[in-house]
Amino acid sequence: MEILTKKISVKELKKHLRYFKTLVKAVVDIQKELIALDAELHSDLEELLLKNGSSQENLWGINLYPDKPLEEFIEYTALINIRPSQDNFSMNISNPAIRERIRRIVEKWINYET
Repeated sequence: MEILTKKISVKELKKHLRYFKTLVKAVVDIQKELIALDAELHSDLEELLLKNGSSQENLWGINLYPDKPLEEFIEYTALINIRPSQDNFSMNISNPAIRERIRRIVEKWINYET
């Protein structure tokens, strides 16, 4: 598990395909614009970010698919996303504004082109 501290390429992201053959689980802090990745469970990444000062309401789970086309690279689905208190009633992130923030943060930290 790690919190990214520098931008990585998709090739570098593929090194994190340890737990699953096609995806890397990640949790994004939409306030601090951080990404934690490389765990079997989103909840482990969530805990890592919480221990590093993130707030629960800002953390959202995603899956990254390094071998898929750009439009399918991010999947906005994780068990930790079920949050009735934030009007998110399923594993999918339903708020388009949050999805867009996550997309921009992923682009900040992961260079899809390389």
